[in-house]
Formats: sequence, structure tokens, C-alpha cells
Amino acid sequence: MKIRAITGFIDTGWPLETDKIEEMAACLSSLREALENSNFDVQTLRLATPPPSEMEIPVPIDERADFARALEAEIFVHGIDYAAIGPAIPDDPQSYEAAVQIVSATEHIFTSGIFADPSAGISLPAARACAKAIVDIATLESNGFANLRFAALANVPAGAPFFPAAYHRGGPASIAIACEAGDLAVLALQDSSSPSKTGSQLVKAIETQAATLEHIAEREARNFDVRFHGIDFSLAPFPEPERSLGTAMEGLGIPALGMAGSVAAAAFFAASLDKADFKRTGFCGLFLPVLEDSVLAKRAAEGSLTIKDLLLYSTLCGTGLDTVPLPGDTDEEAITALLLDLGALALRHSKPLTARLMPIPGKRAGDEVHFDFPYFADSKIMALPAQPLTGQLTGSGTLDINPPKP
Repeated sequence: MKIRAITGFIDTGWPLETDKIEEMAACLSSLREALENSNFDVQTLRLATPPPSEMEIPVPIDERADFARALEAEIFVHGIDYAAIGPAIPDDPQSYEAAVQIVSATEHIFTSGIFADPSAGISLPAARACAKAIVDIATLESNGFANLRFAALANVPAGAPFFPAAYHRGGPASIAIACEAGDLAVLALQDSSSPSKTGSQLVKAIETQAATLEHIAEREARNFDVRFHGIDFSLAPFPEPERSLGTAMEGLGIPALGMAGSVAAAAFFAASLDKADFKRTGFCGLFLPVLEDSVLAKRAAEGSLTIKDLLLYSTLCGTGLDTVPLPGDTDEEAITALLLDLGALALRHSKPLTARLMPIPGKRAGDEVHFDFPYFADSKIMALPAQPLTGQLTGSGTLDINPPKP
């Protein structure tokens, strides 16, 4: 298991209060050193801010790109790898277009857009604005890669350490840990003769690792007078078979992910993760990013794994639609319809879900897709069967969707 990220959450101020960034960088670096001394491999240090309109001194809409460039330069100085600027929000309609400008102006800054929230429902205009942002960001690079740094958010609270979903929402500075723990599910299957033994081995592995992480993180948080949010102990993969959640799911006996039995496998691993006792934040679920998991990428290329399958798994304890390669001519209408489905699942099931969709210019469904990027596996463009919405779903209101009554 690796640590994908240690993420710090602060209001950086605008103009930037560089002392705050320096202090958080020192905390993150100290925590990384402490974790590495305990044999944890820490991949990145990250920083997340509030939505620009909700900062103590709000960032004017025409200064958002400048804010992003300045933040990118400042984190570089202090050894922080990436930063996430808080999401565009429905109360700030121009912020969705500004999100495109933020991505365009930088290389190491992520951002997002909220379109579904339990208190407000699904905002139809915000869903369309997120869809437009995805289409616009796809054109920033010839291979569509820039959408790696944008996600549409449904029911995602502040404090999740995974990017692009991470954001702060005021209050004291805080830190959280994001785990890349897909390999623990693979290891739990080894030398196991039954699902019950596999589940108990996975729970034990998670709790053992989490106990050490919590002890170290709590100590470092006290030393720097920040709050420790907790651990996002998601079963996140890396594109190698031994670190693939797809490998683990198929290891239970599924012929190929996407075929019958896949739902049971997803539910099994999600339920095992739920049994583990640790300080939680973020998703703490199954990460099924198509391009970041070699088995998912292969099954998507073969056609056994579809977007509808990924939506179905999201109802169990997936984290949404992540690094999904789409045809380059996918339009705002098709993406809006898909986001409405995702938002409905998030609100009806009280789950945080995201959509990181990647239309690839010049590509059609079934075309091969390759990125010169070590965190992506080769795959093929996935089909998105969608037609333009009509009637009330094209309006400017909201969809009020609540969980089932007990």
C-alpha cells in the first residue's frame, strides 16, 4: 500500500498569504518524513483551498486565473506537488467558466464544480455548466488530457484528500491522508479459501495500517496546531495487475469485470471496507478509474465494462465515473444527461460521487487511447449512449432528490 497524497486544507488568502502556505508545507513535509520513516511510500504533497467566492477575502471572477498561477508558483517554492482550488458553486454561476480558465492557465492546479448537494438537490444549470466546462477543457490539449484536473461533484463534502475533489470550507487548517490501497484487496485473496477469510484479512490489513497512520498523523497535527481530518482509505488502484482493484474483483471468480457477478464482488469489497475501524474522511470506497486500473482499462477496451456498469457500481460504494475516455465529439447535452444520473445516485443513496470525464479530440468509440503518463493504462474510447434531454430537465430549476425514508 502507498500513500497517494497528504493533503493540507487552508484558506490561502488573496493576495496569497505566503506564510500560511509555508507553514502548511512544513507540516506536510514533516508528516511525509515521519511516514517514510515508518516505511510508508508517500507519492505527493497537496494543498486544497475553499471555493474562491467563499474565501475570507473572495477572489474576484476576473482574477481567478491570476490566483491559480500565483498559487502554482508558490506551492512549487515550498515543495508541494499539486493544489486544488475549491469548486465552482451554483451560487457563483460564472465560476464554472472560471474553472476552465484555471485549468488553462496552469499545469499543476486542479479544480472542480458542484452540481448536486443534499440541501439544494441537483442544480440543472450547474450540471449544464459542468458539462460545458468538461467539453471546453477537452480542447485545451490535443489529447484531451487536461480533464484529468477537473471533476464534477455530487454530494462531496469538504475534507476529501483525493484530487480533483479536495476542497476546504473554512475553519482551522487541517490535513488528511489519501491511500492507494487497491493492492490490499489483491493480497487478501492470497492464501484464502473463502470469502469470509478474504474479508477478515482485508479488514485486518486496513486496521493495522490505519492505526499506524492515525498515530503518526495525530502527533504531527498537534505539533503544527492543525486538525487531522482522517484517512480516505479507499481501494484506489495503480495500473499494474497486482495493484488493481479489477484484479481483486475478478479474483473472487468473475470471468471478466462487467459480467454477471461483478455487482456481488463490488458489494463484497465495499462491505469489507465498511467493517474496518479507523478515522474516516472523504470517500472510503471502491475507486474504479478506467484509465488508472489495468484490468478496468482492458475490460473497457473489450467492451465488457460499460459506463452503465460503472454507474451501477457507484450505487454500492464506488466513487463515480473516473478517468472515463469518451468520444471527442461528445457534446454538452450528452454529458449533462450523464451527470444528472450520477447526481441522482449520489443524493438518493447519500454517497459522494464524482465525474472525471475525458472526451478525446478526434477519437470515436472503439478507438485506441494511449497517454504517455505512468498512471494511465492503454484502453479504448467508451461509448456514451445519450440523446439530448427535453422538457423540464432542460429548465433552470432543481431536482429535489432525497434518500429513501427509513
